[in-house]
Amino acid sequence: MKIGKNEGRLLSEGHGRGFTHPAVFLFLFLPFGAIPGYVTVTLAFLLADSGVGMETVAGLVALAVLPHTWKVLWAPVVDTTLSTRRWYVLAAVVSSLCLLAMGFVPGGSLWLLSGLILLASVAGTLIGMSTEWLMAHTVSDDSKGRASGWAQAGNVAGASVGGGAALWIATHYAVWAGAATLAVVDLACCLALLFVAQVSLPVRTGAWRSVVDVGRDVWSIARSNKGMLTLFLLVLPVGSGGAPHLIAAIAHDWNAGSDTVALVRGVIGGVIALAGALVGGFLSDRVNRRTAYLVFGVLLAFCAAGMALAPHTPEMFVLFVCLYSFINGFVFAGFSAVVLDAIGAGAAATKFSLMASLGNLPAFYMTLLDGWVQERWGSGALLLTDAGLGLAGAAVFLAVTAFSRRITTAAA
Repeated sequence: MKIGKNEGRLLSEGHGRGFTHPAVFLFLFLPFGAIPGYVTVTLAFLLADSGVGMETVAGLVALAVLPHTWKVLWAPVVDTTLSTRRWYVLAAVVSSLCLLAMGFVPGGSLWLLSGLILLASVAGTLIGMSTEWLMAHTVSDDSKGRASGWAQAGNVAGASVGGGAALWIATHYAVWAGAATLAVVDLACCLALLFVAQVSLPVRTGAWRSVVDVGRDVWSIARSNKGMLTLFLLVLPVGSGGAPHLIAAIAHDWNAGSDTVALVRGVIGGVIALAGALVGGFLSDRVNRRTAYLVFGVLLAFCAAGMALAPHTPEMFVLFVCLYSFINGFVFAGFSAVVLDAIGAGAAATKFSLMASLGNLPAFYMTLLDGWVQERWGSGALLLTDAGLGLAGAAVFLAVTAFSRRITTAAA
């Protein structure tokens, strides 16, 4: 029998060899977090420390988020071309090279830096899509919450530990050395693909038919009540504010030095966030996943408000950033669990990316808004803005959910 190009891609994924252990996704998702981690922790601190304005720093940070709001446009290529493992390796190589190059770009070359950030972030979306596809197809349904927890543990470890370690190396040795270390670690994560279970999938007939099937699969999610509520939740600024992206840049207002930032946004914060992601993933397997995500987002808003109102001292910076990291781990795990619960299998890369694109919109617009607020009214106002809009988003979602249930009950 003659096998078409796309059929060969599907058959190359394997022939049913059990399920992947959830812990494997910690390593596969680590590069996905390390790319924005280098931008939000390492670059943000170094640029702010050298006198670059907060709005400019916020713009660069937002640029790292921007491809994640549009990635649904190129997600179908992961579902219909090459193999998932090949996409992962290709994206890992490109992102590692971009990280390495950032270490050699002078702080004044903002246009070149912007280009590298954008390219690395696009590669990061492909890393995320490939990992999410593997999660959807190689993890049992009753373990997807835990898999989400492990994956987001890798995400926050890459962002916090990776970004913090690169900052420490950059400030104690050389900027390029920090970037190079993170690039090598990211590339090494490709070895985790050896521990992913092989799966057998239905054979598709040709690339065009595959695209049509992807479109139908995505539409089936968008028109379902669960899918619509999930999509609506993700566009609200619940647990998706800009404060986490700007913490390193505003550390000076708490008199926190580079070593303190590297520790609490790095190794210590990363371990705490990792623990939070694992706990959040565990909880997401035991309660309604949308409810869990909503509660996690509300807790994060209260933490941001507490940091704004507490004394601005190095001790309070350490305390609240660690607490924020722990709750943020909950949010990340809850996010992935909500999305995996809604999309099922099928064209997982496209469906996950559709929801993740919408889910990253709040991070993008809140980062720009927070940077604008900070320039005018200070870091306390930034955190209160983040908290207030997060709580407002939760209230709006509860109202819409209640209205949806009333309509459904009346129709029945």
